[in-house]
Amino acid sequence: MRYILERLGFLLVSAWAAITINFVLPRMMPGNPALIAASRYQGQVSPRALHALKLQFGVTNKPLVVQYGQYLINLLHGHLGTSLTYYPVPVITVIDNSLPWTLGLAGMATVIAAVLGTFLGIYSAWKHNRAADSVLTTGTTFTGAIPHQWLGLLLLFGLGYGLHWFPVAHSYSPSMTPTWSLPFIENVMYHAILPALTIVVPGMGAWLLHMRNNMIQTLGEDYMVFARAKGVSSRGQMLHHAARNALLPSVTNFAMAIAFVVGGVILVEIVFSYPGVGYQLFMAVSNEDYPLMQGLFLFVSLSVLVVNFLVDLLYGWLDPRARRAGEA
Repeated sequence: MRYILERLGFLLVSAWAAITINFVLPRMMPGNPALIAASRYQGQVSPRALHALKLQFGVTNKPLVVQYGQYLINLLHGHLGTSLTYYPVPVITVIDNSLPWTLGLAGMATVIAAVLGTFLGIYSAWKHNRAADSVLTTGTTFTGAIPHQWLGLLLLFGLGYGLHWFPVAHSYSPSMTPTWSLPFIENVMYHAILPALTIVVPGMGAWLLHMRNNMIQTLGEDYMVFARAKGVSSRGQMLHHAARNALLPSVTNFAMAIAFVVGGVILVEIVFSYPGVGYQLFMAVSNEDYPLMQGLFLFVSLSVLVVNFLVDLLYGWLDPRARRAGEA
């Protein structure tokens, strides 16, 4: 119980720090959202209209303590302000609309990369210093070093513009109406192939090398010698003894990878104009959309903190030594 309370306390303090920083930073920037919104209209904006924009974007001359209290109240009610880029759409609506695309693309691609890389890493470690190990490690070291955006541009140019095998942008065809129908789902999956490959190919190499190194270290442990002395089959040694123990550090890496998926693979979404969280963040920065930037940064920060908390609990459950160390 003490282990859980300590982790929960760390989560609450970190969340408060993230919320406070998210409150302070926009107020240190020059100008305000109301003036930026007013500058986009041709001609002069009347003082009454400017005052209405200030009220809508929460611009006020009240003391910072009062503003901070109102900011916390708005957060509790899910009010993150109004987006300048998609005015007058609320920021929370923009996040709600973009998050499923990021989770669907980057989330599934991360899972595929982790599963494939982990199993290939187990096989590579078991075939240590053999031809299969050399081919896998050399190939994945090369692919893992390829920048996401560069690979995305190559796939886009070669398979999209060159061969016309795949769409070159967006998450579905403009002629399609978003529904849960089979044709629409197939169209979405068709558009996601190139962005998913851009994430899976470099990511799979990192998972393979990490699992391979853990496996090689595990193969030298005393319990592996004991398993071989007992006559355990090669498959049983590989899966039930070596892989099971080597997999524990990968659980933490996988959870962290899922946490950062919430932020979207920004460069991939920009290259393919994919309407996820990362692309919305790019649009917010390009348009000086401070409310949207603030909302996205806060959402990503809190998501990472929550996943870290869950990882700590999972790790303490999987490895009692970590829990006992925390309670010592």
